[in-house]
Amino acid sequence: QVQLVESGGGSVQAGGSLRLSCAATGNIRSNIHMAWYRQAPGKKREQVALITTGDAKNYADSVRGRFTISRGTNENTAYLQMDNLEPDDSAVYICNAAVTIGRLGVSEFVWGQGTQVTVSS
Repeated sequence: QVQLVESGGGSVQAGGSLRLSCAATGNIRSNIHMAWYRQAPGKKREQVALITTGDAKNYADSVRGRFTISRGTNENTAYLQMDNLEPDDSAVYICNAAVTIGRLGVSEFVWGQGTQVTVSS
């Protein structure tokens, strides 16, 4: 069983910064990618940022230049540095990991429970 543990959400004023952390634990054989999604009330879940094991990164247009995704020394840990936050960034931020598990290396797509980010104007 693979679990994702997120931390770092909170409330800030516009222009402020927050850093989210996500750690994947369990019988992980290899890591394919880690990503952050967000979902605001009444809106679809959208991918915010993704990082592959090769360190390739992808960002949503709405956050490019303001958010930075990175990995820790442990490849199963990811961070999302969010700078110059805007009220439209308010949402539940959800960590996602694509990993292979166990002796057979079966692929799994895992979701965290989410952490609230609120940006006030």
